[in-house]
Amino acid sequence: MASHKEIKARIASVKTTRKITAAMKMVSAAKLNRAQKNIAGMLPYAKALHHILGSVLAGDNEFDMPLTARRTPERVAVIAFSSDSALAGSFNANVIKEMRKTLKSYDNLPPAHIYLYTIGRKVFEAAAKSGYTVTHNFEGLAAKPDYETMAAFTSELITQFHAKTIDRVEVIYHHFKSAGAQTLTRENFLPLAFTDTTPATGDKTIADYIFEPSASAVLAELLPKVLKLKLYTMLMDSNASEHAARVIAMQIATDNADELTNELSIEYNKSRQQAITNEILDIIGGSLK
Repeated sequence: MASHKEIKARIASVKTTRKITAAMKMVSAAKLNRAQKNIAGMLPYAKALHHILGSVLAGDNEFDMPLTARRTPERVAVIAFSSDSALAGSFNANVIKEMRKTLKSYDNLPPAHIYLYTIGRKVFEAAAKSGYTVTHNFEGLAAKPDYETMAAFTSELITQFHAKTIDRVEVIYHHFKSAGAQTLTRENFLPLAFTDTTPATGDKTIADYIFEPSASAVLAELLPKVLKLKLYTMLMDSNASEHAARVIAMQIATDNADELTNELSIEYNKSRQQAITNEILDIIGGSLK
């Protein structure tokens, strides 16, 4: 059994750790609240954009949309979102595992034809350790999402897709459902796929709009905006998911620290009581001699 001094020192150490985990939980909770507000602020714009897109595509006209062109993937871009720091449970580990699985699925392609983009220091370090060549790492973007950076990156991807230097773009990120649920998602970013073009208003009646200069021109202007917003939304999703995962991880760590402190306190009291009992027995034994 450990001595009183050792148990007391360990209790003090656990209590100090608990203070750290509790503080980290509070900080992450504040960041999560801000991230949720940012996502909520994007929803009206995203819904309006979806409504316009649905109105255009729901008509009888056929459009030439190069961004939806499906080709045999000979050159692929993979974008992986993680965090810059640890202590977020399995958040980063899941992204890294899915990134390796995705890259493994393209083993038939030459390594030079796979472009890996990382957002977050953890996935960047994991890719480097695994021997993958990172085309570009966006430093600091995981902690501080920036629309302009994502919009410029999306424009670059669109240009490469048009030029056929990239045939497919896949994104790996956590989709934020709620503070208690984040879903790891692997999604095709390019070519674009439309699963539902019904206007987002809930009214299934298609309005007969007159487009100026033309519906094709409106669509050509609209689709890049949709893609820019989509990639930025993925970044915001990942950012909110990171904070939510860290809140949960720090809550679990705090609860474990409380439990361990209680166990050590019981052990300390038992050890102290045993020492007192032994001293009393020694005194009694000495008086009988």
